Parts: sequence; structure tokens; C-alpha cells
Amino acid sequence: MNYVFIVLVEFYPSWLTMTREERGKRANELKEIILKYPEVQVCFFDAGALPGKDFTDIIFCETNNVQQYHYMWEELRDHPVYTEGNMKIKNVIMGIEEDH
Repeated sequence: MNYVFIVLVEFYPSWLTMTREERGKRANELKEIILKYPEVQVCFFDAGALPGKDFTDIIFCETNNVQQYHYMWEELRDHPVYTEGNMKIKNVIMGIEEDH
């Protein structure tokens, strides 16, 4: 089965107070974690300039291996971007492709 997870996250002002170089470094560290889980396809969408309630970004994840998705997020949540309070997961919407 193919699963989709739409993860709504909010980046806080503490993220924006970092220099662009520091944000880029942290973002690359997050990407390195994601690349360790090739069974999970991940796309990022910026929604900060668009109307949205309680989220600034959308992370679209697609996989047929929910366990790998779970492990990926456990590792992402251990990263300083999450543990130092720069971002928070606000909501996750899950669906199963063509599950009639």
C-alpha cells in the first residue's frame, strides 16, 4: 500500500533570527537525515506567505513503508531544529492511495 503524510509544521521566529548561512546548514543537516530513508519520498513547500492557520510550511511524504517514515521522523525530532524549539509539527494528515 502507498501512504501519504501531509505534515504541517510551524517555524518560529527563532528560526528567522538565524543567519541565512546557519539556516542553510541546519536545512542541509535535515536533508541528510531524510536521505538516509530512500523509501520515503519527501517534498517541502513554503506556506509562510500564504494564508494558513498555525503552520508555515508543508512537508509531503509518500511511502509504502510506514516503519521507515516513523524512524525518519524520530531522527528528525532529535535534531536541534526541533529540540531547540525552532519548529514544531502542528498536524499530520494521512491517507492511503486508492484504498477503495
